[in-house]
Amino acid sequence: MKVMAQMAMVMNLDKCIGCHTCSVTCKQAWTNRPGTEYVWFNNVETRPGQGYPRQYEDQERWRGGWIRDRKGRLRLRDGGRLSKLLRIFANPKMPNISDYYEPWTYDYDNLMSAPLSDQMPVAPPRSLISGEPMDISWSANWDDDLGGSPEIVPGDPVLKQVSDEVKLQLEQTFMFFLPRICEHCLNPSCVASCPSGAMYKRTEDGIVLVDQDRCRGWRMCVSGCPYKKMYFNHKTGKAEKCTFCYPRIEVGLPTVCSETCVGRLRYLGVVLYDVDRVLEAATVERDTDLYAAQKSILLDPHDPEVIAGAHAEGISDEWIEAAQRSPVYALIHKYQVALPLHPEYRTMPMVWYIPPLSPVVDAIARDGHDGEELGNLFGALHALRIPMQYLAGLFTAGDTDVVEGVLRRLAAMRSYMRDINLGRETQPHIPESVGMTEEQIYEMYRLLALAKYEERYVIPTAYAVDAQHPPEEAGCSLSFEGGPGMYESGPFGEASGGPVPVAVETFHALHHRQTSDGMAANAERQSRVNLLNWDGRGVPAGLFPDEGVSK
Repeated sequence: MKVMAQMAMVMNLDKCIGCHTCSVTCKQAWTNRPGTEYVWFNNVETRPGQGYPRQYEDQERWRGGWIRDRKGRLRLRDGGRLSKLLRIFANPKMPNISDYYEPWTYDYDNLMSAPLSDQMPVAPPRSLISGEPMDISWSANWDDDLGGSPEIVPGDPVLKQVSDEVKLQLEQTFMFFLPRICEHCLNPSCVASCPSGAMYKRTEDGIVLVDQDRCRGWRMCVSGCPYKKMYFNHKTGKAEKCTFCYPRIEVGLPTVCSETCVGRLRYLGVVLYDVDRVLEAATVERDTDLYAAQKSILLDPHDPEVIAGAHAEGISDEWIEAAQRSPVYALIHKYQVALPLHPEYRTMPMVWYIPPLSPVVDAIARDGHDGEELGNLFGALHALRIPMQYLAGLFTAGDTDVVEGVLRRLAAMRSYMRDINLGRETQPHIPESVGMTEEQIYEMYRLLALAKYEERYVIPTAYAVDAQHPPEEAGCSLSFEGGPGMYESGPFGEASGGPVPVAVETFHALHHRQTSDGMAANAERQSRVNLLNWDGRGVPAGLFPDEGVSK
């Protein structure tokens, strides 16, 4: 057994309202520069729907992820080294701009410069790529605008598997929201697909990144990723992806999408896993066994043998303690309500989801019945307008028994907690019906509904502040010309240090510098000062005229 640590995320889809705050803040933090106008490291999809890029789940078309051959070995669906070498200069197995969308802006100048007319001038859309006028026909959020309509729902690859059981009339279709980021897989096919070795998985926390210096823009990673969360920057000729906000993670801060989530539906934590069993778990014969196989390699952080193995691999006590308090491990293993997205891709994804239950309660209540009575809830699980097979197609490779078990636990929690909220005697048979104790049901409720900031985000730091000698700002693999965060200010004002590649990666160091007794400004290296946010703790040369200089 070789123990390794992995930063992971769980999202509670019952709480997502589709506000896209996470997408916008991620966009502003990481992809607000030329070449990434169409890129959304975080996007929120409406289900049923085709997703972003369109029909990315159709692996017969895009050939992403892994497959198990007749000899029980894993093979890249997109082909091995020879196949990639033969088409290294022309890779057709990837989405084009129309599958994403052509980004646009509006010609606002036309509103000001249009000649006098009987008609009100408009601001027509113009392409951000070519600058030419264009007709808008698709975007990253198009499913949301047309969610559930017969126009787009038939293009959902998951829905095609259960289409006979779904009525596509708009008034009978149920929608839910699915936020997506890079899965930071334990067995990432994007890393295996990269010819130049620029893709790598960090050993300390499992975050998958792109080495911008080694990337040669072959774009095989775009084809190899079944979730299509690899993007090509057409300005720099480099591949880019979600970084799991590693500069923030390193100092104990949650990702930007988690920090700004309105519904507080994201949970971050460390899980320990046995790296020696990853290949074994990824090569199980049946797709429906992949969920159980992946769950089995996630180790119990309280097990003395696991703790000893973690120490042997250099994992600190702080990380082991964080794994023991991890909300991610609790939701996956202890309460068993979190599921991986498309385990059949065999990449061992590490962003898991709690399937939605709210519409079940609403559907029962509309019929005049008690929406939180246990018998009604259990009976309604099989009457979802989006059938259980659809959820199983997303999260368990088609195994409806696992999805039903998760929904039964969530339903039991609601029914049990209603008695407490109404001041009535609890009913112990409710948690017993789903194999849980009353304490476990209540603890799960607290984590899903009432958890505080430090309970939702249990993130050990990989950074220690030296009070005597605070370090200078660290570098970043994305700090190339025009890269993300080429900002000229830190989070505490521009006098708190020189320009930093990513404004949050030295959060604690800058905070120490800001609150220490010494001069906060970097006296040796001049930096621009913005008087609107200047901290006043340092005076860079030239800010004020010397004494005696005539005015």
